[in-house]
Amino acid sequence: MARVKILPVDLELEVEANESVAEAAWRQGLVWPTKCWGQLECMSCFTRIVDGERDALPAADAELDAVRMKMPGPMASDSLVRLACQLRCRGDSLVLEKRGVRKAESEDNNMQDFERSET
Repeated sequence: MARVKILPVDLELEVEANESVAEAAWRQGLVWPTKCWGQLECMSCFTRIVDGERDALPAADAELDAVRMKMPGPMASDSLVRLACQLRCRGDSLVLEKRGVRKAESEDNNMQDFERSET
């Protein structure tokens, strides 16, 4: 199981094999911003690799194409910008920056949508 540190909230996620970083966050009761739930449409889940890039598995062509075509300005060509709904990892050294990540509260519908998509 991989471990990922999320800044600036200073949280650590446990990411299972074949699980994306966003899926791991949702499974652990966190809100990770999204609108499309992993469909490569909204770009809301984007994150930036701050450290430990070697522990990020290479992006698939679909993720690279989505970032290139839908992200604004210089982010579209920044190899450290990744989509958390697609980002898979190994090891313990990956550090990501993502604003808006927080513990889910009872009024959040973030987890309800994720739970529906899993059934």
